[in-house]
Amino acid sequence: MYLEIATLNVKPGLEDEFEAGVEKAAIFFRRAKGCQGMELRRSKEYPGRYRFLVKWDEVDDHLVHFRNSDDFRTFRGLVGHCFADAPGVEHTVEVLKAF
Repeated sequence: MYLEIATLNVKPGLEDEFEAGVEKAAIFFRRAKGCQGMELRRSKEYPGRYRFLVKWDEVDDHLVHFRNSDDFRTFRGLVGHCFADAPGVEHTVEVLKAF
């Protein structure tokens, strides 16, 4: 399993619209091949900064299957205009879990 961590900076004043767009898009992730769940977290120190966490069975489930889907294009249509800059995205694997 891979955890996608996307750092998203949202334009000031569009935070509520962005959060609503991600909530609407949850259905797209729920039905995406290999997606095991998603979570959106907002920074306490930087209220316009978010971490979007998505669990994928395989990296290609995200980069090939989802990114080339109509659902991804619809998702970006809902939230893309809210981005202050390009999202930073990486895929991680768990190496230690203590608790």
